[in-house]
Parts: sequence; structure tokens; C-alpha cells
Amino acid sequence: MDHQGEFRRAALELGIPDDEINRFSQYLRLAIGLSGRGDGPPVGHIGGLPRLPVGMKWPSAGDIPLPLFLSVDCGALPRVDDFDLPADGTLLFFVHQEMDFGGWRADPGQYARVLYVPDGTETAVAEPPDSVCVGERIDVCAELRADLPLWLEEGDEDEDWHEFWEDLEWDDMSPFQQQLARYMERELPHLDELRSLAYGLWSSGAYLVIGGYADDELTVDSILAKTLPKGHGLSYLDEDALRLASEWIPLANEARVYEEHYTKFMIRHDDLAAARWDKALTVTIFDAP
Repeated sequence: MDHQGEFRRAALELGIPDDEINRFSQYLRLAIGLSGRGDGPPVGHIGGLPRLPVGMKWPSAGDIPLPLFLSVDCGALPRVDDFDLPADGTLLFFVHQEMDFGGWRADPGQYARVLYVPDGTETAVAEPPDSVCVGERIDVCAELRADLPLWLEEGDEDEDWHEFWEDLEWDDMSPFQQQLARYMERELPHLDELRSLAYGLWSSGAYLVIGGYADDELTVDSILAKTLPKGHGLSYLDEDALRLASEWIPLANEARVYEEHYTKFMIRHDDLAAARWDKALTVTIFDAP
């Protein structure tokens, strides 16, 4: 389906100029929301037991087995432009969240695995090791959702970035922050209408998201810490930091759950296109109230 064309036609009907639609559309990404509340057929499941290739051992980090986080049937997912997920087969995500939470010091991906099982592979439901924690299986359905980079999102009272943005005096902004402010004011005068249109066409309150952006402060800082030399000196509000974050895309982005660990599986666009699943990076955060 031509999602960009659908958005353009709807925006033109609102009287928004074509060049402004083009500018906004270059930042608009469609993501896939996974939820147990949907009406469609299941596309996978959170938790439970995986189907592994016959003879394959349960994924582990040394002698530590990794719980199944998510299993998803790629062929059952809605297709998204410029998102190079496999057209079929199954993606399996494993992570030991408590161990991965210490990932600032651990090797990236040490306590997580992404496994791709092509269609036609002989598989069987895996018998879990005695020491692995098997979470409750929750079947999930898929729906599209609109996603924008952090600096273009509509703020709310719980988002520190927007409190920072709204309260900051012009003279206190960095040149990059001033550039973003000018861009939104001059080049996107219909930003509110465009945002509302995108969220109206593709709205999802899903617990788990595949694709889109993951450029919140903790995720960007974690990517910087795991991919740049120690003492890099960047913060998530810097131009280079946001550029680096835009090179990554969430393979599985778990929603924030207070008093719980939540995990984001990230991969660079070029590694996704080349199916280099071993290059995926995890960011696990413990969010205390």
C-alpha cells in the first residue's frame, strides 16, 4: 500500500502546501505496533516457548540461558516502506533483562540474541533449561502506527525533553537547538495539523513496537555509551548524537513500564538490510518511580 501517497492526499485535502508535506514526510516513519488487544490474527507472541530449528540448543550467554522476549512471524506483519524486515520467516528475540541492565559495562549484546529462522526450516517447540525463566505467553496482533523523531513529537507532561524545550529561553539554546526551533517555525507552520493527521491515520497504543524511532534520552545515551569511545562528551541533545541515533532503528521497542525492566533491540539500517542479526544492540533500562 502507498502509505506516503495516502498521507499526501489527506494533507492536500486539508489545504497544506505540497512542499511542506514533503518536508514533514521525510521525518515520518511508520512502525508496527504489537498488542494483545487487537482484532486481527496473531502475528507472534511475547514470552512463552520458542520454536527452534531441530537440534539447536536454547540460546545462552555462557552458562546463562536467555529467556524468550518475543517471537514474530515476519510474513504476517504489515509491510512498511524503507524498513527491510524479512518478507517471511520468524524472528526470535532473547534477553536476560536483569543482566543486560548492567550493559554499560558488559559487551553489547552479551546477554541478548536475535535469531532468524527461515521459512521451511524444520522446527520444534524448545524444551526450556531448568534455570530459564519462561514468561507468560501473550499472543499479539499488529497494526501500523505513525512515529516521529523526538524533536518533532507533541510533548506531554511526562516528557522531560518537551519541558526543557518549552521552558528554555532563546539565548540559552545551543546553535543546534535554535536551528531546530527556526526550522519548525518557518518550514513547518502546519506542524500541529500534520502531526494530528499522521496519528489519526495510524494510531496505536501498542505495548511493543517494531520500527519507528527510539531517540529518547536514555536510549540515545545508551547507544552513545556502547558505540563510542569512553569520554566521547556527547549528550542526547547534540546534533551528532541525534544523527547517530537516527542511523539505528528499533527491531523491538518495549514500552516504558514503571518499576520494571524494559528493553529495546536496536539495529543499524545497513545491518538490517544485510540481515546481520548479530549486530543488534540491546538497551535495557530499569525505570524506578
